[in-house]
Order: sequence, then C-alpha cells, then structure tokens
Amino acid sequence: MSEYPNSATPQDGPTEAATTPPPTGRGAALRHRLAELRGPAVPPRTMDARALAALAANPGCDRRALLDGAGVDKGALARALGSPSDAGQSQFAFMRGNAFEARVKADGGAELLRQVHRWLGGGDEPTSANSAVPDLSAAGPEGRTARTALALREASEQAGPGSSERAGWTLLDHPMLALDVAGSPAYLEPDAVVVAPDGTWTVVEIKSFPMIDGSADPSKVGAAARQAAVYVLALESVARRLDPSPGIRHHVLLVCPKDFSNLPAAAPVDVRKQLSVTRRQLARLTRVEDIADALPEGTVFDTELPTDELTRAVEAVPAVYAPECLAACELAFHCRTRAQEAEAVTALGRSVRGELGGLTTVTGVLAAAEGTAGDPSDPTVAALRRAHTLRTRALASAEAVAGAPAVPAAATAAVAAASGAATQAEGVAACR
Repeated sequence: MSEYPNSATPQDGPTEAATTPPPTGRGAALRHRLAELRGPAVPPRTMDARALAALAANPGCDRRALLDGAGVDKGALARALGSPSDAGQSQFAFMRGNAFEARVKADGGAELLRQVHRWLGGGDEPTSANSAVPDLSAAGPEGRTARTALALREASEQAGPGSSERAGWTLLDHPMLALDVAGSPAYLEPDAVVVAPDGTWTVVEIKSFPMIDGSADPSKVGAAARQAAVYVLALESVARRLDPSPGIRHHVLLVCPKDFSNLPAAAPVDVRKQLSVTRRQLARLTRVEDIADALPEGTVFDTELPTDELTRAVEAVPAVYAPECLAACELAFHCRTRAQEAEAVTALGRSVRGELGGLTTVTGVLAAAEGTAGDPSDPTVAALRRAHTLRTRALASAEAVAGAPAVPAAATAAVAAASGAATQAEGVAACR
C-alpha cells in the first residue's frame, strides 16, 4: 500500500544551462532530450510502483509514456491546463489502510506469515522461534536499498535446500527496492516481502478494500496485481545478483479486510500476465526517444509556460483515453474533454471501442446506423443498422400503444448497438 514518493533519484543539478552541448552516447543523449522536454531547471518527478502499474493499465498511450519517461509532474501539468485531477488515494483511505496494515503486521508479523504459509506453503509452520524481522533502517533510499539487498541475501543463505537448522521465515517490513526505468533508478517500497524456509521470495500486497465471501472488486484486484508485478520485477533484479539465484513466486499474496470487519483475509494472485505487460512497458519507456523525435521543435512541458502554449505541447503527443484513466492518471480529465470534443468512441470504454471496429467517432457511428455512411458489407455497420431498425420499430410500437410522440430517429441510433447494450447507447448520448 505504501510508496516512497519523495525519494530523490540521481539527477543533474538545476543549474544546468539550456545551452549545454548535448552529451555523447545514446543513454546520455536520451536523458538530455527528456530534460529539455521537462524544462532544464525542473527536476524529474520520481516514478513509484503506482505510476509504473498505471502504465501497464493503458499500454497504448504515448502521452503518458513520454511524460512519465521525462519525469514530468502530471498533477502540476493538469492544474496548469485547467483540468486538475483527484486521482490518487484519499486521506481517509490512506489512514484506514495504515491502521489495517499495522494490525496485519502486529506481533512480528505472526498473522501475515501464517497467511503466507497457509496459501503458498514454503516450509514448516511459522512460529515466534523460527521467524525474524530484520531491521532495514538506513540513510536515504540508496542506503535502504543496499540494506534490503543484504537482508535478502542473508535470509536466502540460511534458507533453501541443504540449509542449516537455522532456516526459518524472514519478514521484510517495507523493504526498499530499485528498478531501472529509462536509465534512472526508481525506488519502490512494497508492503512486505517474505523469505520462506525453502528459499522462495514472496511479495505481499496489503490493501484496505474488503474481500467479501472470498471475492473482491475485480478492478481493484487488477490494480493491486499490476502494482505487485512491479515489485516482483524489482526483486528479480536483486535475485540476479545472487548465486545461486533464489526463486521468486509469481503468485503474490493479497491481504484485505475480511467481509466488513478489520480481520485479515488473504488470497494468492497470479501476476505473470501483469509481469509480461510491465516488462513491455518498461522496454517501451527506453524508446521514448522515438516519440520525442516526432514532436515539433521547441516543445516543452514546463508548467510556467502560458496555458495556450502548454496545451499545444501536450496535444502534440498522441493520447489513448479510456474511462479507466480517471482512477490512474492525473491528466485524465484533460484527455477526456479532448476525446469528447473529438467525439472519439474511446471515451465510451474499451469494450465499446472494440465492438465498433473501424468506426472511431460518434458521428461516424450514427451515420452508419442511419444508413447515410459506411459499407453495408461491413459486419459492424450491418449490426448497427439492424439494431437501429429494431429500435425504431420498438419505439413506433410504443408510440402506438401509449399515444406518446415518437423519439427523433437521430436520437435513437444506439451507437453501441453492435453489442445491443442499452448502456452503450446512453454513453453515446452523453458523449454527444
């Protein structure tokens, strides 16, 4: 649940002049280019696990990839554009989550270790005698990262096949991990990492949303899985430096309040799919140079610029808006407004966009449904026209029975009629 948002990453000082000659080398040149986009006097914003997980939630958005790769503060950017966002965790949810996490980790993490053993195994049942919680305190994120790596190495040496009788459970409470993101380290702080007696490492993600009758909100579970996948990737980078390399579970343990109580309930979550997506996104961040090269000369995302100039800079980078962005991206309100102004069907959701095939605008879908545009041999167009015909007939029958005036035909063209869902038609009307 927790992050380390205020950790500073190694960066050039703010006194670097804009006229400094571009450095040699591909990596250095990319960092120089991203600094120019951010503004030469603006320090980069540190990426955390939530930001990296949000990249995996919308992998096709060049705008987010470039802004995050350049370390642009998207919250400040949204405010400068006049579209401030409330994306993020509320103070109430933050306090509730901290209270629940403290309960789960009480008594040396006894309950947490018991849940890990119950769901994932790993050795003998944990007790106070065979469990340890090492001290991970150190100065700065770099120091904490090194201390975490040392604790993981020591725990792994005492565990695994052929280990001594000292092998037991090790709970790392709020360890600090580092992950290379576009050539710079991002410091990440998972809720917990458990090293089992068999030597396996397990990421534990503690959330405050409830698990009712063994099930939780799928969207929240998905977000937690994407975030945990980032931690697994960071752990893999630590494991690669050890010999032999320990095993890292691709099942993370999600711990939530049980039903409507404050008691913990847990379930393993397979994050292999999220790992694959996140790996691709991190690789894509290293190619943001291609996105930056397509921008007009002089494009800068400095929030001190006039609003009109800043808007042109943001609009120069293609975006792929989806309703899910509202919970994950600070620029979501700005992108939603632009998508609605362009009558883009992506504003109605990915499922609607997928059903409509090559029809990308609300106007185009309405025209196809009414028969004034579109190829009749296109299955999507044919489905829209049939749905429009059926709806028109149904409304005409209702008028005959109730004596009510007919609804204008243009208003009855259910834009999302490819799937016949009434809610999609309502979404089109709202988009217009």
